[in-house]
Amino acid sequence: MKISALLTSAGINIGLCVLFLSLYSVLRKQPANIRVYFGRRVAEDHNRLREAFILERFVPSAGWIVKAVQCTEEDLLAAAGLDAVAFNRLLVFSIRIFSLAALLCVFGILPLNYFGQNIHHHRIPSEQLDIFTIGNVEVQSRWLWVHCLVLYIISGVACILLYLEYRHIAKLRLLHLKRATPSPGQFTVLVRGIPKKTKESCSSDVDDFFTKCHASSYIFHQVVYKAGKVQKIMTGAKKACRKLKIFTDTTVDQSCKAITYRCCLCGASSNSFQLLPTDEVVQSREKDGLNDSILNTDNEECAAAFVFFKTRYGALVASEVLQTSNPTKWVTDQAPEPNDVYWSNIWLPYKQLWIRRIATLLGSIVFMILFLAPVAFIQGLTELEHLQRKLPFLNGLLTKKYMIQLVTGYLPSVILQIFLYTVPPIMMLFSTLEGPISHSERKRSACCKVLYFYIWNVFFVNVVSGTVIKQLNFFSSPKDIPVQLAKVIPGQATFFVTYVLTSGWASLSSELMQLFGLIWNFIRKYILRMKEDTEFVPSFPYHTEVPKVLLFGLLGFTCSVLAPLILPFLLVYFFLGYVVYRNQLLNVYRTRYDTGGLYWPIAHNTVIFSLVLTQIICLGVFGLKESPVAAGFTIPLIILTLLFNQYCRKRLVPLFKTFPAQDLIDMDREDERSGRMEHIHHRLHTAYCQFPDTEDIELEKIQIDGNGEKESCSSAESKGKETREEQQPGRDELSHPTLKGLPVSRLQNAVRSITFLIRLQKRGLS
Repeated sequence: MKISALLTSAGINIGLCVLFLSLYSVLRKQPANIRVYFGRRVAEDHNRLREAFILERFVPSAGWIVKAVQCTEEDLLAAAGLDAVAFNRLLVFSIRIFSLAALLCVFGILPLNYFGQNIHHHRIPSEQLDIFTIGNVEVQSRWLWVHCLVLYIISGVACILLYLEYRHIAKLRLLHLKRATPSPGQFTVLVRGIPKKTKESCSSDVDDFFTKCHASSYIFHQVVYKAGKVQKIMTGAKKACRKLKIFTDTTVDQSCKAITYRCCLCGASSNSFQLLPTDEVVQSREKDGLNDSILNTDNEECAAAFVFFKTRYGALVASEVLQTSNPTKWVTDQAPEPNDVYWSNIWLPYKQLWIRRIATLLGSIVFMILFLAPVAFIQGLTELEHLQRKLPFLNGLLTKKYMIQLVTGYLPSVILQIFLYTVPPIMMLFSTLEGPISHSERKRSACCKVLYFYIWNVFFVNVVSGTVIKQLNFFSSPKDIPVQLAKVIPGQATFFVTYVLTSGWASLSSELMQLFGLIWNFIRKYILRMKEDTEFVPSFPYHTEVPKVLLFGLLGFTCSVLAPLILPFLLVYFFLGYVVYRNQLLNVYRTRYDTGGLYWPIAHNTVIFSLVLTQIICLGVFGLKESPVAAGFTIPLIILTLLFNQYCRKRLVPLFKTFPAQDLIDMDREDERSGRMEHIHHRLHTAYCQFPDTEDIELEKIQIDGNGEKESCSSAESKGKETREEQQPGRDELSHPTLKGLPVSRLQNAVRSITFLIRLQKRGLS
């Protein structure tokens, strides 16, 4: 690829970025788009924009950039949680390390690569990108020690910054635990694999076991019921049958007369509102519905339960110790927060989980293999001679200069990006099938899968796809891997540069614009005429954005010494991402659950992998260039990096797996001294609600005083209204026989409003 093709791709993406940023700065000011661009703030603060016409609303501005940069880490932590802070620190780390790398490599290594051989140079736009890589350096060059020195500096500074960020996130995790209000998850343990007995229920087994083994700290428990989609339908049908039985078996007082109401929609009259006496309804409910309101626990209980403890330390001990000699029975884990519980997977049998994990692993591998076909096709587009040989009918079209620049510089990365849009949903499906117990665990598992997929398909497969076609024994021997990677990576750096432009710059602009949310908001408001849902606000897609940032970090590390031309484009991406993601976290996305910064260990391991891979590739390059000094000094660098990673695993990783017992004991004692412990225990009884949408609805019936049959309908309505106001000053519910117990208070309010307006009109007050 020539520099002109790269400039074509850069020009297209820069134009798209400027267009999207300008449109965003205008669209965010329109009141109709407030729920698209300020969803979190509207849902939490109930803010609204002005509806008046203001010329400033239609002028692009950069005020949102200033607000995003000026936001402090404390504000970000309070608004979006610790996961957002960890993600933000990942961007800060990337900006720092690649600023140093760009300074060293662009001004130090890039000239050495460009003048590495005594050849005649053309004008810069006509030069091939390969001439800016280490492949242009002569064999046994005396300047290769500069590459080795820069590699040492980048690796050393990266490890120092990585350790400082790791320690900072760990401190924030502990401070967040101490400052946060007491959460039910700190006092709760999820137990699975409960051995089922033939006669006794699961609830009694749990109570007997924890009363015997944890008598000093155990309070009570809550059994989990089957909550699959089929089970939810069956449970709803049973509740409907119980309501139908209650109302069909109720005797209606003959003295009660039906009252005619006029529908507020069509104006037709209906006498289908049966008014049932309160006393008989209550007696009927107590007689016929009391026993039916209890679920059939013998058939619907599953081998899982939430167990509540008096102190945080008691819950920690119960979740960490092995309960029995059989590790597959009475398995305890720290319970997720109530908003984070994934109820559809908690009732799954514990012995079934390992089968699910193996099945999803095999499915992920098969999906990665199937994805090789589009990647191989995309790599064919980057090799113009190969494309013309395979598709001869394109020879006439590919003779035009601008078409060559478009096909080789912009089209491959766009096609790859389109295919990659299918990856996160599929990996999220695989993560769901694994059986995670929380939404955050499911998203974190999907994040790892997407990250592995990106590293394999975007990096390795793109690197070796052309070589596999030409040379089938690419990985014939493991010892040849560094040498083979050293041969092909400098040549593939041109594709990675265009990928950063398309998948990096353009995707950030698309994320800022919220194209799908904007289109759906328009369809919902102006075509479907649907009411706005203030509660539905999306959460931040960590499973797509974290792998993307880490992939760009991998590309930056591996190409920094070999092909440093990619670093300026990467640096622009990280700066733009720092502003865009902070704006989205503060305004658009709403945090429903938080992992407590558990995405940072994933980022740490990926950065270490990137450093070691870069060092191995450089070792192969130095071997190919026949520089024994540079190759010899690279081996200790690999060992030191692995030792640093081992130190972090021993020093910092345990803080992300569990909480220190000393801090939990201090928090328990502080709550006991302040008297908050009783209130916390009281909250535990209603913390975990498995069926919030299928609870029985208590109906308030209407009492009517029957004072004779000679009174007119209007007097009956007025008396009935007076009686309701005296006896039921609160919220009344009408019982419709065809709805069987569903509340129709909105219809009642509409009737009252229309009646009030009619009276005002008759009196001449309207």
